[in-house]
Amino acid sequence: MDTTGPRPRLSFLTPAYRTEAYLPGTIASVLGQTSPDWELVVVDNGNSDAIASIVRSAGRGDPRVRLVRQENRGYAGGVMAAAEVARGDVLSVLDSDDEVVPEFAATVLAFLDAHPSAGAVGCDAHLVLDGDERPSLRSHLQSIGSRPPAEGGEVLTVEDVLGGRVPYYTGGVRRDAWEAAGGYLPGIESDVLLWLRLARDSEVHLIPDKLARYRVRDRSLSRDPDRVEDFERSLMRTFEVFAERSGDPRHREIAQGPVRRLRYHQALRRARWAFVDGDLDAARRHAREARAQRPTLRAGAIVVLLRLSPRLLTRVHPLKQRLAEGGHRARQRVLGWGSPPVPAPDSGPDRA
Repeated sequence: MDTTGPRPRLSFLTPAYRTEAYLPGTIASVLGQTSPDWELVVVDNGNSDAIASIVRSAGRGDPRVRLVRQENRGYAGGVMAAAEVARGDVLSVLDSDDEVVPEFAATVLAFLDAHPSAGAVGCDAHLVLDGDERPSLRSHLQSIGSRPPAEGGEVLTVEDVLGGRVPYYTGGVRRDAWEAAGGYLPGIESDVLLWLRLARDSEVHLIPDKLARYRVRDRSLSRDPDRVEDFERSLMRTFEVFAERSGDPRHREIAQGPVRRLRYHQALRRARWAFVDGDLDAARRHAREARAQRPTLRAGAIVVLLRLSPRLLTRVHPLKQRLAEGGHRARQRVLGWGSPPVPAPDSGPDRA
């Protein structure tokens, strides 16, 4: 691994595991940067000869593309292995199936130069459905129900992030801020925890620029109960870990908001699954739990219908399912799948 060249200002940290089909596009998007002041550290997170070969060929002999090989240490372990050898003063995590637009490095570095007090800058991203390189009209921030920031950006608070205003995971973090925040930790949603800690300990800006392309690879997550539950547990644990270690009682109180929202949606989903399986007692129990977490009209109506008229739900649920399936293609059109492509190299979250 060549470390004799000029020291770059920005280091992309890319763990790679079973993403052979996408990694060439990720590397190409970095090679296409308008600013040359970068390096790309790819961690072969599993000692895969195929990954190593792709890095060497797609890197086109550019010494700024560096390869680290190791046993699989998980996603966070791959990111931290890249951070350990990175030479840049600004660190940017980039998964091995996602991409950055050509102006990413130039925009991030220029913003940090213009805001010397900022410890990090976050951005928005285009969403790209796997198999269709054309981005959605909805961005990352819009997809999580958050409004894009005003032109020029805005400063993020812990309250903002806990409330769901989470920047896209690929941003620019000054090394000292990264190290103070502890980088990526295993077993939780590392990017969310990092943004929380950065917002607590330093000045974090969020800009409206869509500087990356996030690939939506698995459309079946919402239909896989185990994966949904695992993700929600991880996200709730992330909020709890931050609140426990924050030292600020306000953060513990604020963190209860997103945790209760997650538990509410989790209970509603469990009620639906139990109802479909014919277990009315479990469906009623989960519906009551949802109402306890958030006393919404929806939860209350489900509790009442399950108690008084489950047959009505029996008729409503299949109709709702048919409408949802029939409306999937329409939703794609309305939300913008199929809009013109962004000016970025073709084809690029790796979760080991």
